[in-house]
Amino acid sequence: MLIVAQGGGIDREAAILAASLRRNAPGFRGRLIVAEPQPEGAWAGTDPRMSGAARAALTQFGAEIRPLVAQDFGESYPHGNKIEALGLLDPGRPFLFLDSDTLVLGEIGAVPFDFARPAASMRRTNTWPEPPAYRETYDSIWRSLYDRFGLDMDGSLDLTQPEEHWERFLYFNAGWFFGVDPAEFGRRLRDWAVAVRDEPGEALACQSLDPWLDQIVLPLVVHSLGGGRPGPELDGMDGDVTCHWRNLPLLYARGPQRAIDEVEAIAALPEIAPLLDGWEPAQRLIGDGLGRRRIQPMFAHDDPAPTEQSLRHRLRQAELWLV
Repeated sequence: MLIVAQGGGIDREAAILAASLRRNAPGFRGRLIVAEPQPEGAWAGTDPRMSGAARAALTQFGAEIRPLVAQDFGESYPHGNKIEALGLLDPGRPFLFLDSDTLVLGEIGAVPFDFARPAASMRRTNTWPEPPAYRETYDSIWRSLYDRFGLDMDGSLDLTQPEEHWERFLYFNAGWFFGVDPAEFGRRLRDWAVAVRDEPGEALACQSLDPWLDQIVLPLVVHSLGGGRPGPELDGMDGDVTCHWRNLPLLYARGPQRAIDEVEAIAALPEIAPLLDGWEPAQRLIGDGLGRRRIQPMFAHDDPAPTEQSLRHRLRQAELWLV
């Protein structure tokens, strides 16, 4: 299992993830590898390393920390850490990548991953692309990418969805993904991401690549390696087994009660509590109880669930968007 941790709060999230793994997946027999960006290469001029307290907590929870010297992305595109971090893993050994702002809520080692058929998180919305009127379409934009890398797009389509509906096209959230060989998966993800960034091509000329670059290339890599959309056997991911909580206001606004209970329990652990000192969201939403007392009731009766944009707007209006 691979995660990325660096200073600025991501290390705190990583320690919470490690604590949740230890608490809720005692049967896990794999290794938790933490990639830590170093102040050199593409991160030269800034120090992205973790705090000493976060490093100590991760070590106490059994994580193995490996230094990451980024070459292609770094400070200019921090999401690229996950792309380059795959190169730190042992070739030929199945891997699962998780974003650091994830909770493990159940026996993740018991999830029946078919590592030979890679997949990724479907907890996404139509964030990319945004086809310009009277020019490009969803089909033409995605097809330009599949053609560029010699892939058959037609085999990736969800034909139950209408033409030009965004869900017809393979698109993931990069919050989790897995494969059988991190070396080959990482090579394709890195090479193709660099190629798209450096030469987007005419079809992508009007499209934003930041922060979507990793999610643009991920479906191409998954499809090229014989993978696709996750089946029902993986419903525990973004379900009973993991929760991609993102930040505390969103967790209280839309998160399952099980995840909220777990974050509050982890916050009280002696290894974690020192990491939360001075962190306003935790002090106010957990310590002062504003998460349960104010945010949860705000959204308790919303049906259907509001969009994230709506959630953020209402939380800001209530002065509860604490991140």
